[in-house]
Amino acid sequence: MGTTALSIVPMQLGPVQTNAYLVADPKARVAAVIDPAWNGAAILREAEQRGWTITNIWLTHAHFDHFGGAGGVADGVDPAPHVALHPLDQTMWRLNGGAAWFGVSAFDPGPEPTIELADGMQMTLGAFTFEVRHVPGHSPGHVMFYCAQERCLFSGDVLFDGSVGRSDLPGGDWDTLMASIRNRILDLPDDVQVYPGHGPSTTVGRERTTNPFLGG
Repeated sequence: MGTTALSIVPMQLGPVQTNAYLVADPKARVAAVIDPAWNGAAILREAEQRGWTITNIWLTHAHFDHFGGAGGVADGVDPAPHVALHPLDQTMWRLNGGAAWFGVSAFDPGPEPTIELADGMQMTLGAFTFEVRHVPGHSPGHVMFYCAQERCLFSGDVLFDGSVGRSDLPGGDWDTLMASIRNRILDLPDDVQVYPGHGPSTTVGRERTTNPFLGG
């Protein structure tokens, strides 16, 4: 019998069109939301239409536009999903992700993060395993989720199609960001599909050879 592929449903949500990813083991019917950007009800509908149960919320980092929909997701799931965040971004989470800096009103942040992410941690979703990769530079506690089985990487706001994340927000640092990309993304195979926090997907190989910030 063939293996079941990971299901990935990208959704552009919120005031800055952030990518939220509903990922699932369709055979086990369990799902996680990576960065529930906004409009948790819409994310819930996508899961319900497919018969999936959302068990986890995984945050790449704690900027407001990456968890603005967490409260809405949690409100529609019983028991509430576990929320995973790196501890170095906990302070940012408690400040509503810096929403006030951008003139965005306070929102329901959802459940308190109870899973402390760390570099090298293994996250399980049904039959799939994701490696947590700590990649500071955009924020101190920024992480990515890499599924080697499926050759896919959820990169948050570290690497984009033809660009890289900004480092001018509190806790950001350009040199640290570039080191994270070179040491924790460019060490991956060229065929790894990259699902970023904004914009279209890309591949590690494409960014290695064409991204102007990486010497491409």
